Amino acid sequence: MSLPPLSPEQKIRPRYFELRLAAMFFTLLIPGGIYVPYFPLWLERHGFGPQEIAVILSAPMFLRVATTPVFTALADRARDRANVYNLLVATSVVVSAGYFLKPTYAVVLAVSLLLAAVWTPHSPIADSLALSGVRRFGANYTAMRIWGSISFLLANLAGGFILAATGADAVPVLVFGAFCLTLVVGLAAPRLGPPRLASPLSATGMQEAAPRLLNGYFLYFVLGAGVVIASHSFINSFASIYWRSIGISDSVIGMLWAFAVVAEVGMFFGFNRLFGKVPVATLILAAAVGAALRWALFPLIWPFGLGVPGFFAVQALHAVSTALVLIGLQKMIGETVADRQTGAAQGIAYFSNYFFTAVATLASGPLYARFGFDGGYAMVPVALAGFVLIRLAARSAPQAALGR
Repeated sequence: MSLPPLSPEQKIRPRYFELRLAAMFFTLLIPGGIYVPYFPLWLERHGFGPQEIAVILSAPMFLRVATTPVFTALADRARDRANVYNLLVATSVVVSAGYFLKPTYAVVLAVSLLLAAVWTPHSPIADSLALSGVRRFGANYTAMRIWGSISFLLANLAGGFILAATGADAVPVLVFGAFCLTLVVGLAAPRLGPPRLASPLSATGMQEAAPRLLNGYFLYFVLGAGVVIASHSFINSFASIYWRSIGISDSVIGMLWAFAVVAEVGMFFGFNRLFGKVPVATLILAAAVGAALRWALFPLIWPFGLGVPGFFAVQALHAVSTALVLIGLQKMIGETVADRQTGAAQGIAYFSNYFFTAVATLASGPLYARFGFDGGYAMVPVALAGFVLIRLAARSAPQAALGR
């Protein structure tokens, strides 16, 4: 399907477009670089148990599956997506201040739900702006997006050192400050007007195109990829708490999280040379095996006396268990889904990832409460279930692009 023609205003390339988008990506992932590894520590610090932590972490995931397509569709129809982005970031600043209130279970859960609704659309809207620049001006998407991964890594490291000096009570302050920085930079976002194609998470695009994507290959593939990603839920929820319980300092915890991101970025850089010709199903099968191996080894590191170096070695498997899934999923969509269906395909894949992750995160609380970190063994069969689904996908691979 051909794109609608550009208006005269849309043909004008904003000054310093790539630099401004790179700054946006850099700041928008800083809050996540603090929140993901250290928010569970703040919850534990205030007396929340494993099951309460699991609910607080998983409930927003269920919510954002429904709310994010609404906001991205709103951005697609607005006079300018950058305005919607800044409105959502400003709202995130206000909502994140709710963590300064007395941290009762009801208050923290309510703030987390509201924050998820207005925070999650930041990345897809920024992606939509960047991709418009790619289509209109030939901008380099990778050169802009890589700064988000760099900032996430730096936030992991800096957060660990700050918490080592101040304690977990600094987490809400750091998250609030990160959102404030994101808003300041967002005010300089380039204005491009509405997109010529719906964003990857547009509710409208999903409704129109999804029925033509409901075939065995596509469904098995996105379900399998989503299940493999979901197997990371246990470590994402309780690894920081576990590491601290065995005496690992916050600064080292930050390094462990950052090292996983380094491994992921390394895979992105080396993928074409190492695996560029590997079939997409094989990539996800390898990721599922890598994930199963990672979750089988993780609880053995400390009892077997392998110490912190052992945890670093296991974290290196993030390059396989996560990066190969992310790359393979996009490669599958690019190879088999017709252009006019890619938005819906992205939305369905997003739904699969976050729905299964939410379910696995909710289950992780009782597992940790009952078995401690040995509960992570339950993620081995989850990863292998993803392996089975991808095998089913491989058996029904199409010979042409879907939806044609």
